[in-house]
Amino acid sequence: MSAKPKILVTSASGKTGLHTALQLRKREFPVRAFVRRRDHRSERLERAGAEVFVGDQYALADMRRAMQGVQRAYQCAPTAPNGLHFNAVFTAAAYESGLEHVVTLSQWLSSADHPSLFTREVYLSDILIGMRREMSVTTINPGWFADNYLMVLDMAAHLGVFTMPLGTGDVKKNAAPSNEDIARVVTAALIDPATHAGQTYRPTGPELLSPNEIAAAMGRALGRRVRYMDISERMMVKALKALPPANYSVAAVTQLALYAEEYRRGTFAVNAPTDHVARIGASEPLGFEDIVRGTLAARPDLGRSAGRSLRAMAGFAKILATSPFDLRRAEEARDYPRLGDPTFSQDDPRWSATHVRAGPDISPVHAA
Repeated sequence: MSAKPKILVTSASGKTGLHTALQLRKREFPVRAFVRRRDHRSERLERAGAEVFVGDQYALADMRRAMQGVQRAYQCAPTAPNGLHFNAVFTAAAYESGLEHVVTLSQWLSSADHPSLFTREVYLSDILIGMRREMSVTTINPGWFADNYLMVLDMAAHLGVFTMPLGTGDVKKNAAPSNEDIARVVTAALIDPATHAGQTYRPTGPELLSPNEIAAAMGRALGRRVRYMDISERMMVKALKALPPANYSVAAVTQLALYAEEYRRGTFAVNAPTDHVARIGASEPLGFEDIVRGTLAARPDLGRSAGRSLRAMAGFAKILATSPFDLRRAEEARDYPRLGDPTFSQDDPRWSATHVRAGPDISPVHAA
């Protein structure tokens, strides 16, 4: 039997969970990969030697079973409604099973009074997971993922435009991390709790980029000119309604709309970039152009052709024809908790006190 501790990876078929599980297996750690269903991703995990556990991450009984014989875990809430419920289930099972160490995926914006329900739930989850003193915790709080830009890569590939509501095209506002680089920091913290317990890390890309620079990087990878088009939040919501991504929900759309506002405010640029991927993850972070090239290698459908261009134009026409979507009304219909006086991150004195530093700080950022 392996002398190395067994590690549970939740959301193991997701953006960072999959890479975390695979990176742990490369280091020959025994991994139990918690997935919703068997598919090509679970098959990839099994080929790497992971034990695949199929279950409902919102069910305490399943989470209890998943934690049997496990010493450490990656807590990664699905990008879906009810994230706080998932984290409560995870925390209860972790306390019962006596986990020794947890790495939890938080968010750079995490604050108590944020307009985003998802972000407030992340803040509460960070408190819950730290309440058992016998269990050490490392917190990972990335900001706007590089993966968010890739949602519109089809349009860039086939129509030559990068459309998002990110504000002025020349202002450098984000150093977006790749899923793989976030996982590198997670993996390092899972392997060596003695070094990383109690720390909070913020993985970023290697440099701050403007929307125009992001479009140019897409263009270089795609071999065509791509220009940035700043669109309204209303148009972005229409696009998500017309062509919903796999994780589409009212909560996810609301979150993305509010995060776009934080993006325009420059919140993701605060104290970025960091050296956490290189220093903690032991690898230089991927630049955005390399991230796009990696995506292209895995997606032959992004190759240019007349038929694909016509389908992209049809998709754009569908967006224009889609009726507007009232996010506030949709939230009210679902009875989401709402605050009377919400506060964006940089307007929150407590957030600023723990996140805003003087000078090019690249040391671990400690959460509130």
